[in-house]
Amino acid sequence: MTTTSQPRDPGTPFDPASLLDDELLERFRARAAGYDASNSFPVDDFGELRALGYLRAAVPVAFGGLGLGLAEVAALQSRLATAAPATALAVNMHLVWTAAAAIVHARGESFLDLVLDDAGRGEVFAFGVSEPGNDLVLFDSVTTASPTGDGGYAFTGTKIFTSLSPVWTRLGVFGRDDSAGDPVIVHGFLHRDDAGHESLGDWDTIGMRGTQSHTTRLTGAVAPASRIVRTLPVGPSADPLVFGIFAAFETLIAAVYRGIARRAVALAVAAAAGRSSRRTGQPLAADPVVRWRMADLWVDVDGLEPQIDRVAQDLDALVDHGGDWFPRLVALKLRSTSIAQSVVDRAVTVAGGGSYRSDTELGRLYRDVLAGRFHPSSSDSVHATVAQRLLGPAD
Repeated sequence: MTTTSQPRDPGTPFDPASLLDDELLERFRARAAGYDASNSFPVDDFGELRALGYLRAAVPVAFGGLGLGLAEVAALQSRLATAAPATALAVNMHLVWTAAAAIVHARGESFLDLVLDDAGRGEVFAFGVSEPGNDLVLFDSVTTASPTGDGGYAFTGTKIFTSLSPVWTRLGVFGRDDSAGDPVIVHGFLHRDDAGHESLGDWDTIGMRGTQSHTTRLTGAVAPASRIVRTLPVGPSADPLVFGIFAAFETLIAAVYRGIARRAVALAVAAAAGRSSRRTGQPLAADPVVRWRMADLWVDVDGLEPQIDRVAQDLDALVDHGGDWFPRLVALKLRSTSIAQSVVDRAVTVAGGGSYRSDTELGRLYRDVLAGRFHPSSSDSVHATVAQRLLGPAD
């Protein structure tokens, strides 16, 4: 029986299985296909994770959390994704907010401490950031942020990919204020009991169906002054808020897709060991081509492992990579999602036609892993960011 976790002794090595044990993972794995087939939120998974204190993993002990670093949270998310990718991706969005707040707090800023306070008390955070047609992500917005006159703002616009839509209690939003002089981007938080927001219930996708990342419509939803955390100029920014979100998001997204890649390798191994060739009478595991393919899968995943670990460890250790941080972060996301997709695709080749069914685990992973290309930063954006760092502006 799983029990609520306590803050970890920082002097002892961290084992992800100490929080996510094998029995729990098997329960999650057994439920994953049902959530996918019914296109429903993983209610039981989420309830178990919440009871464990998993949602407080990245929250410092002083705020009521478990006090885990980003490297430890990433290890947990990879382990969770081997059993239930959609559950891992859904809860990832809450963990990104709490990890971003912890990153900002560790660097001496307090403007996101309200996230740590609320998360430590059990509130659930979601992202109201992605917008249709906005490929600038955090650097501009097509949502309107209108001043209310008392320091607050009313947000009007459409947000897509709002994971945790059925359960969030706090929604981080941003919008553009053009009311006075140069336009600015305003960041704040809505509460679920605030007026002016509506979930459209329209999440019906190929994969990652359990995330229930519905479109959210904002119609004058007001965040009071006490919940406006940052006002920034339109355009690229290395502000602590932007850095914290990018650092947490890219690292934890990479961790989820690492978990998918790990599981695909394990399923391919099982398929190779469990099937025989009618032509040769030998197990597929003895076929030289299959053996080469399996080795190739493992080599790709093995190369991904230390990159995720190192980036997370450097963030925990407050390493200053200066202008190299953003290229490192976006490159990590692109590499992890691309490798995961390639690994799953080749695992399907090893497993054969039996995996071409929606009710098989590998078939579900094949659909789930496609979502990786839609998370920021896109391939085009990654290459632009890296080229900018290497070569300077194009004009």
